[in-house]
Amino acid sequence: MVLFLAVIYCISNMPRSRAQQQDTTFHISKKLSITATHSNFCGFECINFKLKDRECKVVSPKWTAEGHPWVWRARFWGHEPQADSALLAKGFHVAYCDASELFGNQEAINLWNNFYQLLHHAGLAKKVALEGLSRGGVYAYNWAAQNPNKISCVYVDNPVLDLKSWPGGKGNGPGSPSDWELVKKDYNLSSVANELNFRGSPIDKIKQIIAGHYPMLHLLADADEVVPPEENTLPFEKAIKAAGGQITVIHKPGFKHHPHSFPDPKPIVDFIVEAYRLD
Repeated sequence: MVLFLAVIYCISNMPRSRAQQQDTTFHISKKLSITATHSNFCGFECINFKLKDRECKVVSPKWTAEGHPWVWRARFWGHEPQADSALLAKGFHVAYCDASELFGNQEAINLWNNFYQLLHHAGLAKKVALEGLSRGGVYAYNWAAQNPNKISCVYVDNPVLDLKSWPGGKGNGPGSPSDWELVKKDYNLSSVANELNFRGSPIDKIKQIIAGHYPMLHLLADADEVVPPEENTLPFEKAIKAAGGQITVIHKPGFKHHPHSFPDPKPIVDFIVEAYRLD
Protein backbone atom coordinates (compact mmCIF):
# COMPACT_ATOMS: atom_id res chain seq x y z
CA MET A 1 0.00 0.00 0.00
CA VAL A 2 2.86 2.36 0.88
CA LEU A 3 4.56 1.62 -2.45
CA PHE A 4 1.28 2.28 -4.29
CA LEU A 5 0.91 5.64 -2.56
CA ALA A 6 4.52 6.51 -3.38
CA VAL A 7 3.97 5.78 -7.07
CA ILE A 8 0.75 7.82 -7.15
CA TYR A 9 2.48 10.73 -5.42
CA CYS A 10 5.41 10.48 -7.83
CA ILE A 11 3.16 10.61 -10.89
CA SER A 12 0.70 13.22 -9.73
CA ASN A 13 2.86 15.74 -7.87
CA MET A 14 3.66 18.09 -10.72
CA PRO A 15 4.24 21.87 -10.48
CA ARG A 16 1.06 23.95 -10.46
CA SER A 17 2.22 27.58 -10.21
CA ARG A 18 5.24 29.62 -11.12
CA ALA A 19 6.69 32.62 -9.33
CA GLN A 20 8.88 35.27 -10.92
CA GLN A 21 12.08 33.78 -9.51
CA GLN A 22 11.43 30.43 -11.21
CA ASP A 23 13.87 29.92 -14.09
CA THR A 24 12.66 28.16 -17.24
CA THR A 25 15.86 28.84 -19.19
CA PHE A 26 18.37 26.75 -17.21
CA HIS A 27 19.01 23.31 -18.72
CA ILE A 28 21.81 21.42 -17.02
CA SER A 29 22.01 18.86 -19.83
CA LYS A 30 23.29 21.67 -22.06
CA LYS A 31 25.93 22.65 -19.50
CA LEU A 32 27.48 19.21 -19.11
CA SER A 33 30.09 18.10 -21.63
CA ILE A 34 29.24 14.41 -21.34
CA THR A 35 27.84 11.56 -23.36
CA ALA A 36 24.44 10.78 -21.89
CA THR A 37 21.22 8.91 -22.49
CA HIS A 38 17.81 10.21 -21.54
CA SER A 39 15.06 8.56 -19.51
CA ASN A 40 12.00 9.44 -17.45
CA PHE A 41 11.89 9.75 -13.66
CA CYS A 42 8.42 10.39 -12.26
CA GLY A 43 7.52 12.50 -15.28
CA PHE A 44 10.77 14.50 -15.23
CA GLU A 45 13.70 14.33 -17.64
CA CYS A 46 16.62 12.23 -16.39
CA ILE A 47 20.05 12.17 -17.99
CA ASN A 48 22.19 9.08 -17.44
CA PHE A 49 25.96 9.00 -17.85
CA LYS A 50 29.12 7.49 -16.44
CA LEU A 51 31.84 9.06 -14.34
CA LYS A 52 34.94 6.91 -13.84
CA ASP A 53 32.85 3.91 -14.95
CA ARG A 54 30.19 4.64 -12.32
CA GLU A 55 26.54 5.19 -13.17
CA CYS A 56 25.32 8.75 -12.59
CA LYS A 57 21.93 10.40 -12.96
CA VAL A 58 20.65 13.97 -12.89
CA VAL A 59 16.92 14.69 -13.00
CA SER A 60 15.79 18.15 -14.08
CA PRO A 61 12.66 19.95 -12.85
CA LYS A 62 10.21 21.59 -15.25
CA TRP A 63 11.58 24.91 -14.02
CA THR A 64 14.55 25.66 -11.78
CA ALA A 65 14.12 27.33 -8.40
CA GLU A 66 16.11 30.41 -7.50
CA GLY A 67 19.70 29.54 -6.66
CA HIS A 68 19.52 26.19 -8.51
CA PRO A 69 19.07 23.97 -5.42
CA TRP A 70 19.62 20.22 -5.63
CA VAL A 71 19.20 16.98 -3.72
CA TRP A 72 21.80 14.24 -3.83
CA ARG A 73 20.51 10.71 -3.30
CA ALA A 74 23.35 8.74 -1.73
CA ARG A 75 22.13 5.20 -2.34
CA PHE A 76 19.17 3.14 -3.58
CA TRP A 77 18.17 5.25 -6.55
CA GLY A 78 14.41 5.45 -7.09
CA HIS A 79 13.41 3.73 -3.85
CA GLU A 80 10.54 5.57 -2.14
CA PRO A 81 10.82 8.49 -4.59
CA GLN A 82 8.02 10.64 -3.18
CA ALA A 83 10.30 13.23 -1.52
CA ASP A 84 12.45 13.48 -4.65
CA SER A 85 9.36 13.91 -6.83
CA ALA A 86 7.93 16.60 -4.58
CA LEU A 87 11.21 18.52 -4.59
CA LEU A 88 11.45 18.28 -8.37
CA ALA A 89 8.00 19.86 -8.48
CA LYS A 90 9.44 22.73 -6.42
CA GLY A 91 12.29 23.37 -8.84
CA PHE A 92 15.03 21.21 -7.31
CA HIS A 93 17.34 19.00 -9.34
CA VAL A 94 17.89 15.45 -8.06
CA ALA A 95 21.25 13.73 -8.56
CA TYR A 96 22.84 10.34 -7.98
CA CYS A 97 26.35 8.91 -8.33
CA ASP A 98 26.66 5.18 -7.71
CA ALA A 99 29.46 4.46 -5.23
CA SER A 100 28.30 0.99 -4.21
CA GLU A 101 29.74 -0.81 -2.42
CA LEU A 102 32.52 1.42 -1.19
CA PHE A 103 30.76 2.24 2.09
CA GLY A 104 31.89 5.84 2.19
CA ASN A 105 35.61 5.16 2.05
CA GLN A 106 38.13 7.56 0.56
CA GLU A 107 37.63 6.16 -2.94
CA ALA A 108 33.91 6.92 -2.66
CA ILE A 109 34.61 10.41 -1.36
CA ASN A 110 37.03 11.14 -4.20
CA LEU A 111 34.47 9.94 -6.74
CA TRP A 112 31.80 12.13 -5.19
CA ASN A 113 34.16 15.11 -5.12
CA ASN A 114 34.47 14.79 -8.89
CA PHE A 115 30.71 14.41 -9.31
CA TYR A 116 30.06 17.47 -7.14
CA GLN A 117 32.54 19.59 -9.10
CA LEU A 118 30.95 18.50 -12.37
CA LEU A 119 27.45 19.53 -11.29
CA HIS A 120 28.43 22.69 -9.43
CA HIS A 121 30.47 23.94 -12.40
CA ALA A 122 27.44 23.18 -14.59
CA GLY A 123 25.38 25.62 -12.55
CA LEU A 124 23.90 23.84 -9.56
CA ALA A 125 24.12 25.47 -6.13
CA LYS A 126 27.32 25.40 -4.10
CA LYS A 127 25.49 23.70 -1.26
CA VAL A 128 23.58 20.45 -1.70
CA ALA A 129 20.95 18.62 0.34
CA LEU A 130 22.16 15.08 1.01
CA GLU A 131 19.64 12.24 1.22
CA GLY A 132 20.62 8.84 2.62
CA LEU A 133 18.48 5.76 3.21
CA SER A 134 19.90 2.94 5.33
CA ARG A 135 23.59 2.46 4.43
CA GLY A 136 23.25 5.67 2.41
CA GLY A 137 23.72 7.44 5.74
CA VAL A 138 27.37 6.37 5.79
CA TYR A 139 28.00 7.69 2.28
CA ALA A 140 26.22 10.98 2.98
CA TYR A 141 27.83 11.79 6.31
CA ASN A 142 31.32 10.62 5.39
CA TRP A 143 31.28 12.94 2.38
CA ALA A 144 29.81 15.75 4.47
CA ALA A 145 32.55 15.30 7.07
CA GLN A 146 35.16 16.18 4.44
CA ASN A 147 33.02 18.82 2.71
CA PRO A 148 31.17 20.65 5.51
CA ASN A 149 30.87 23.94 3.64
CA LYS A 150 29.15 22.30 0.66
CA ILE A 151 26.14 21.03 2.61
CA SER A 152 22.77 22.74 2.89
CA CYS A 153 21.27 19.97 5.03
CA VAL A 154 21.28 16.21 5.55
CA TYR A 155 18.18 14.00 5.55
CA VAL A 156 18.72 10.34 6.43
CA ASP A 157 16.27 7.51 7.05
CA ASN A 158 17.01 4.57 9.38
CA PRO A 159 20.66 5.33 8.66
CA VAL A 160 23.74 3.24 9.24
CA LEU A 161 26.06 5.46 11.26
CA ASP A 162 28.39 2.86 12.74
CA LEU A 163 29.69 0.24 10.32
CA LYS A 164 30.72 -1.94 13.25
CA SER A 165 27.02 -2.15 14.17
CA TRP A 166 25.89 -2.82 10.60
CA PRO A 167 27.13 -4.68 8.69
CA GLY A 168 29.77 -5.57 11.28
CA GLY A 169 27.31 -7.08 13.74
CA LYS A 170 29.58 -6.15 16.65
CA GLY A 171 26.63 -5.04 18.79
CA ASN A 172 23.09 -6.33 19.26
CA GLY A 173 22.04 -6.39 15.61
CA PRO A 174 22.39 -9.28 13.15
CA GLY A 175 24.78 -7.46 10.85
CA SER A 176 25.54 -8.75 7.38
CA PRO A 177 28.66 -10.95 7.13
CA SER A 178 28.92 -10.63 3.35
CA ASP A 179 28.70 -6.83 3.49
CA TRP A 180 31.17 -6.73 6.37
CA GLU A 181 33.67 -8.54 4.16
CA LEU A 182 33.26 -5.70 1.65
CA VAL A 183 33.81 -3.10 4.38
CA LYS A 184 36.97 -4.90 5.49
CA LYS A 185 38.24 -4.78 1.93
CA ASP A 186 37.18 -1.16 1.37
CA TYR A 187 38.95 0.01 4.53
CA ASN A 188 41.88 -2.45 4.53
CA LEU A 189 40.86 -4.03 7.82
CA SER A 190 43.29 -6.94 7.79
CA SER A 191 43.04 -8.09 11.40
CA VAL A 192 40.54 -8.44 14.22
CA ALA A 193 42.32 -5.60 16.01
CA ASN A 194 41.85 -3.39 12.94
CA GLU A 195 38.14 -4.23 12.94
CA LEU A 196 37.65 -3.43 16.62
CA ASN A 197 39.64 -0.18 16.38
CA PHE A 198 37.96 0.99 13.16
CA ARG A 199 36.98 4.68 13.33
CA GLY A 200 35.77 5.44 9.82
CA SER A 201 32.02 5.74 10.45
CA PRO A 202 29.93 8.91 10.83
CA ILE A 203 29.61 8.24 14.57
CA ASP A 204 33.39 8.76 14.74
CA LYS A 205 33.31 12.09 12.88
CA ILE A 206 31.04 14.30 14.98
CA LYS A 207 33.42 17.27 15.08
CA GLN A 208 33.87 17.29 11.30
CA ILE A 209 30.14 16.86 10.66
CA ILE A 210 29.02 19.79 12.81
CA ALA A 211 31.67 22.08 11.29
CA GLY A 212 29.29 23.01 8.48
CA HIS A 213 26.55 24.23 10.86
CA TYR A 214 23.85 22.64 8.68
CA PRO A 215 20.64 21.05 10.00
CA MET A 216 20.12 17.29 10.04
CA LEU A 217 16.87 15.34 9.90
CA HIS A 218 16.65 11.65 10.83
CA LEU A 219 13.61 9.43 10.36
CA LEU A 220 13.93 6.63 12.88
CA ALA A 221 11.96 3.39 13.02
CA ASP A 222 12.05 2.58 16.72
CA ALA A 223 11.68 -1.18 16.07
CA ASP A 224 14.36 -1.33 13.36
CA GLU A 225 15.52 -4.95 13.32
CA VAL A 226 18.39 -4.38 10.85
CA VAL A 227 20.12 -1.15 11.94
CA PRO A 228 19.75 -0.93 15.75
CA PRO A 229 18.72 2.63 16.73
CA GLU A 230 20.58 2.34 20.04
CA GLU A 231 23.84 1.80 18.14
CA ASN A 232 23.31 4.32 15.36
CA THR A 233 20.92 7.30 15.40
CA LEU A 234 20.40 7.51 19.17
CA PRO A 235 24.10 7.82 20.17
CA PHE A 236 24.73 9.95 17.09
CA GLU A 237 21.92 12.34 18.08
CA LYS A 238 23.28 12.59 21.61
CA ALA A 239 26.81 13.31 20.40
CA ILE A 240 25.68 15.88 17.83
CA LYS A 241 23.61 17.76 20.40
CA ALA A 242 26.43 17.65 22.96
CA ALA A 243 28.74 19.19 20.36
CA GLY A 244 26.25 21.95 19.54
CA GLY A 245 24.96 20.56 16.24
CA GLN A 246 21.46 20.88 14.80
CA ILE A 247 19.63 17.56 14.58
CA THR A 248 15.95 16.60 14.58
CA VAL A 249 14.80 12.99 14.94
CA ILE A 250 11.29 11.99 13.90
CA HIS A 251 10.42 8.70 15.59
CA LYS A 252 8.25 6.05 13.94
CA PRO A 253 7.02 3.91 16.86
CA GLY A 254 6.53 0.26 16.02
CA PHE A 255 8.05 0.54 12.55
CA LYS A 256 10.83 -1.75 11.35
CA HIS A 257 13.62 -0.96 8.89
CA HIS A 258 11.17 -0.85 5.99
CA PRO A 259 9.35 1.12 4.71
CA HIS A 260 11.48 4.23 4.45
CA SER A 261 10.10 7.77 4.11
CA PHE A 262 6.41 8.65 4.52
CA PRO A 263 3.53 8.16 2.05
CA ASP A 264 3.20 11.96 2.26
CA PRO A 265 6.78 13.30 2.40
CA LYS A 266 5.80 16.82 3.48
CA PRO A 267 7.94 16.86 6.67
CA ILE A 268 11.00 15.88 4.63
CA VAL A 269 10.29 18.29 1.80
CA ASP A 270 9.58 21.19 4.16
CA PHE A 271 12.84 20.52 6.03
CA ILE A 272 14.94 20.62 2.85
CA VAL A 273 13.18 23.67 1.40
CA GLU A 274 13.53 25.54 4.69
CA ALA A 275 17.22 24.66 4.98
CA TYR A 276 17.85 26.24 1.58
CA ARG A 277 15.73 29.27 2.48
CA LEU A 278 17.73 29.94 5.65
CA ASP A 279 21.14 29.21 4.13
